[in-house]
Amino acid sequence: MTNELKKQDLEILVSTMNRNTLDFLIPMFPFSAFSNFSILIINQTQENNLLVSEFSNVRVINSFEKGLSLSRNLALKNAKGKIVLIADDDVVYKKDFDAKIIQAYNQFGNKAVISFSIEKPNGLLFKKYLPGAKMNLSLMELFNVLSIEISINKLILDKLGVTFDENFGLGSRFEMGEEAVFLSDIKNQNQQIAFVPSVIASHPEISSTERFDFGQRYYIQGAFLSRVLKANYFSGLATKLFFDLKQKKLKINQIPEAIKNANQGKTDYYKLKYKNNA
Repeated sequence: MTNELKKQDLEILVSTMNRNTLDFLIPMFPFSAFSNFSILIINQTQENNLLVSEFSNVRVINSFEKGLSLSRNLALKNAKGKIVLIADDDVVYKKDFDAKIIQAYNQFGNKAVISFSIEKPNGLLFKKYLPGAKMNLSLMELFNVLSIEISINKLILDKLGVTFDENFGLGSRFEMGEEAVFLSDIKNQNQQIAFVPSVIASHPEISSTERFDFGQRYYIQGAFLSRVLKANYFSGLATKLFFDLKQKKLKINQIPEAIKNANQGKTDYYKLKYKNNA
């Protein structure tokens, strides 16, 4: 970037549901008043349960649609910040998180996306991260990035025209993988996606095994791998099965059922794709 960015150039895009008070923002910023930050809230709700903000820095859009990717896209469409940070309503930010993000963009200003580290509430890292910064994540590395780790150079994104695929994410047909699909679409336009190991927030642990049963997980994976890897679907599925076996998430006798569910997800994804393009 030609001009150095400032903290005021960062906007936080929060997806939430059924809110009628801003009180949920208070624990998200334990070190400061939330009104000190530029925030855009997408509140998916009912017409009789609206959220209103009296703070100029905190904007609210009440939406009567459902689906996480729909929420993310509405936020991106209406964002004003030069740099935007994807957020959920249960993130707790670290002091100086905004300074860390802005510093990264001032150092690596040509990146479309920079992802960061987060912690568990107990202070341990949320997952195993790369030991140091990396300026161009591989496609496979993008598969492990969580939405709440993602910051975006809005100026670059607007030129690319990339949005979240609304077939993926909570409330959609395929309820996982929306962030990896989004990042892969950006990478496919010859953009670099960087990682900086600075910890910006904490978040409760997430487990897809708790949210989805065995069949659902592989069904969604089949759709996801078809969307992202296309002709390399089968090699991607083989890699997924190998790592799940290695990490004891899958037993050998479950492999045929996993493949069956994944292939059904692949079939249903292409049916949906062709239906939407018809």
